[in-house]
Amino acid sequence: MNTPTSLHARHLLCMLTMLLSLTLGGCAVFTPPRAYTSEAEVLAERGQPSARWPNPDGSTVLEFSTQPYGTTCLMVEVDASGAVRRQWNALAEDNLARVKPGMTQDEVRRLLGQYRSVQRFALSGEEVWDWNIPKESIDLIATNFNVHFVDGKVVRTSRTHEYPRDGWVMRLSRGGGYWVGPWGPYWHPRWGYLYPHPFWGWGW
Repeated sequence: MNTPTSLHARHLLCMLTMLLSLTLGGCAVFTPPRAYTSEAEVLAERGQPSARWPNPDGSTVLEFSTQPYGTTCLMVEVDASGAVRRQWNALAEDNLARVKPGMTQDEVRRLLGQYRSVQRFALSGEEVWDWNIPKESIDLIATNFNVHFVDGKVVRTSRTHEYPRDGWVMRLSRGGGYWVGPWGPYWHPRWGYLYPHPFWGWGW
């Protein structure tokens, strides 16, 4: 006979098992790629890069972006002989933190790799590039890292967190953040006037 206490315990055990499965599954998704030793090895496994970035010393950075649907961008630096010097994920948190006000679009493009999409907003004068990055919560549909440009220079960065069903987008911005839902208008943190939400229409 199942008592209320035993039923509660079974339910709790089931929930914990499901949570553990999700956690382990998430760990598998973010397993870093194996270390490569040569450009030929990288190309054989990854195919042609989405971009090649030459360096003054003769080395080259190979970019392997997974946008618009993925959440990583593998960068592999090879020397003039084709030997791999280092490799990294351009969309890792420490690399995202390197985006600073005043950087040019070319500098950001090279730092973070191919962006997912670009939006232009006449009222704010901003051009916004965004990248899919790993979701910051299992409750989210997506998390986007956004870089805001005015006249081709970075003015700030922000993140967009998209939740399922209810249509709300929570937007956090460094250097003048704001919280929003899908309805405007919103107070612009820099120019000080009201304008429509820049990501109106996404995911609804």
